Amino acid sequence: MANDILSGKSRGGIPRQPLPALAAEGLLKAVEATLEDFLAHQVTALDEVDLDLGGFARTTRDLVLAGGKRLRPTFAYWGWRGVIGTHEPIGPVLPALGALELMHTFALVHDDVMDESATRRGRPTAHRLFAAQHRDAGRIGDAKRFGASSAILVGDLCLVWADQLLAQTALTTATLFAVRACYDRMRIEAVAGQYLDVLGENQPAQWSLDQALLVARYKTASYTVQRPLQFGLALAGRSRDETGAIDEAYHRYGIAVGEAFQLRDDLLGVYGDPAVTGKPASDDLRTGKPTALLMIAQQLGASFDLETPATADQLEHQAEIIVETGAVAQVESLILQRVEQGVAALAGAPIHDDARAALTELAVTATHRPA
Repeated sequence: MANDILSGKSRGGIPRQPLPALAAEGLLKAVEATLEDFLAHQVTALDEVDLDLGGFARTTRDLVLAGGKRLRPTFAYWGWRGVIGTHEPIGPVLPALGALELMHTFALVHDDVMDESATRRGRPTAHRLFAAQHRDAGRIGDAKRFGASSAILVGDLCLVWADQLLAQTALTTATLFAVRACYDRMRIEAVAGQYLDVLGENQPAQWSLDQALLVARYKTASYTVQRPLQFGLALAGRSRDETGAIDEAYHRYGIAVGEAFQLRDDLLGVYGDPAVTGKPASDDLRTGKPTALLMIAQQLGASFDLETPATADQLEHQAEIIVETGAVAQVESLILQRVEQGVAALAGAPIHDDARAALTELAVTATHRPA
């Protein structure tokens, strides 16, 4: 599998350095293999109970393995390597890294139900898949409702599977408690951020840029960058006295780069190419999501009725207005500022140089991406 997160040319004025071989060639394959092996056993177990359950498990497995950037395991890996160094084998921590991807699938599937999204990663979303299965089988009842109900259960199952896979990590009891504490905090913050996101969609006229950035911090920065880094730090099994400075650097880097990641998502949600993003164009405008991009555009004089569904022509016009206000340029500037802040946070951190180089690279590639 090509590592599309760790390749590309220099962008944003941040120096680029080649990454160690494992990052470029082995990490994602190792995580993928861990997930495939774990999920194969889970599918078999449910198949033995009932064939329909086996089919449900296979659809869930396919959603987990349907590509994606695998950013959370990648950040966790480098958070761990920053402390542990280059010589420790990755095998013992692979279940923990894979668990983050199962948690991510839970969040994506539930998010797609809430947003009524049609596609994800270029494929039908979970609720659309199950609705189609309902129609194809000629079942009674409402296919759309069946699809949404089944997708919610897919997300629930992934969250349980994430716990099971995490429990397979070879850790001491003390380290496991520290890892679980970070993992639980990450899950709570992801749910909190998602609720704020839903709340904003239902009262867009009352929303502000500060609230949009708060959503970015909790819904995205926390569980995409900051907490995975600190999760990796916890996996290293060191005491707080040994890792306090690293924890602070990961915190500052994680919030800055995580917010930049969400700001890029805001731009892609309006201007991204569906063939590349795997999601419909102008999805955020269609749903009236009060993102930082829209809040900035309104501050700069744009006027939108976010409470009334817009036609395709109106969405295209709104996208043009946002550019004309200068909001896109301002968001690009905010992204660059945050990337520079994140990289600066690592400058004096007592972490291994290969991890510093990798995280510097990731700060750029994760926030200057086409999808």
